[in-house]
Amino acid sequence: MCFYAFVHYKPHYVCVACRVGFKRHVPRGYEPPCPNCGEVLVCAGRDFAAPPRRDVRAWSVVAAVLGEGLRYEGLTGCGCGKEPKFRPRTRAELRARRVVAERTGVPLAEVLARPDPLTPMAD
Repeated sequence: MCFYAFVHYKPHYVCVACRVGFKRHVPRGYEPPCPNCGEVLVCAGRDFAAPPRRDVRAWSVVAAVLGEGLRYEGLTGCGCGKEPKFRPRTRAELRARRVVAERTGVPLAEVLARPDPLTPMAD
């Protein structure tokens, strides 16, 4: 059964500064503002699970992942293709991937998407 084929799931939008997340249907080209601070919300994808607001460390990892242009989404268009892609969840995982990206010269966004930072992605 196709996961996204018959129902249009709302993507998650987050404000990293306020550490809040929302699920919204947004028309193309419209950038929704945060209801708390007025900054533009960032689309985090359909498979994003927001950490608790008090967990500042987890939100710093979310900010780094979203800052590199990655989203928490990995399923194909209908959703029956693959599991969601890997994204780091802890600061230790983020730190290890930053070190590998710096030493190897590989873009950080590519290393953040790897389950093992030293193993290249197999396409």
